[in-house]
Amino acid sequence: MSSRVAPILCLTLAMLLWASAFIALKLAFRHYDPMVVLAGRMLVASCCFIWVLRRFGPVDYRAGDWKLIGLLMLAEPCLYFLFEASALQYTSAAQAGMITALLPLLVAVGAWFFLRERLRLQAWLGFALAVAGALWLSFTAPVSQIAPNPLLGNFLEFCAMLCAMLYTLCLKRLSSRYSPWLLTALQSFCGTLFFVPLLAVPTVELPAVWVWQAVLAILYLGLVVNIFAYGLFNLGVSLIPASQASAYINLIPVFTVILAYVLLRETLSLQQLGAAALIVGGVVLSQWPGPRPATQMVVG
Repeated sequence: MSSRVAPILCLTLAMLLWASAFIALKLAFRHYDPMVVLAGRMLVASCCFIWVLRRFGPVDYRAGDWKLIGLLMLAEPCLYFLFEASALQYTSAAQAGMITALLPLLVAVGAWFFLRERLRLQAWLGFALAVAGALWLSFTAPVSQIAPNPLLGNFLEFCAMLCAMLYTLCLKRLSSRYSPWLLTALQSFCGTLFFVPLLAVPTVELPAVWVWQAVLAILYLGLVVNIFAYGLFNLGVSLIPASQASAYINLIPVFTVILAYVLLRETLSLQQLGAAALIVGGVVLSQWPGPRPATQMVVG
């Protein structure tokens, strides 16, 4: 029983932590410039990883891996966090969380396009439904103080999911030779080198005072989300097949909507709830197991 409960707890908690990142970003963005938040987040994670860098073990580097590693780092954290930070300035955390439900479908489509993995017609239909739901969610979203331009914000979050798809495909190629912890540490180091110099851009407003709500949000993002969420996910994947673990990603939008309502008082209209249901339904349809082949009976 414990072998069944452990991966469920690890993966569920990892999804809860990733969902909480939307809330922490929204809180931090209220007080600090997004570039300050992202640079601080990467710097905190990098400082933590420096202490355990020697424990990652030997590296099985192969010629040409630098291209995949470079593409992985460019996709996430660099472009991914840029798109997500911009998205959360225009849309609500609840809506952005719902867009993340498209990630498993985008990974499946990306694997079909780049890796030539087989994709069933049922998965294509589910993808079409989910995209239709995302468009419905965006076009019916009312303009408000927390979502001044939801259509633009949701589109930017979709771009972030495209970056996450590219990251996942690169990770699939590299994870057999590199420790997931090492790749996560490299992400933090690369993110620090990418975002810290951006603080010198004239349009970036550097913090003049310490706002503890924003500071605690940055520490939470760098330490808890960047490190522990990945650690729990990696542990869960080591206990069950990766195909089963990826299904837990669908919990992120559910947790995000709940946390956004409890902590930020964000709500979705009836039309938006219908659109969210269409997104989730499309994801479920795409992952629904196909018919099993008929069992042949041997006589004699």
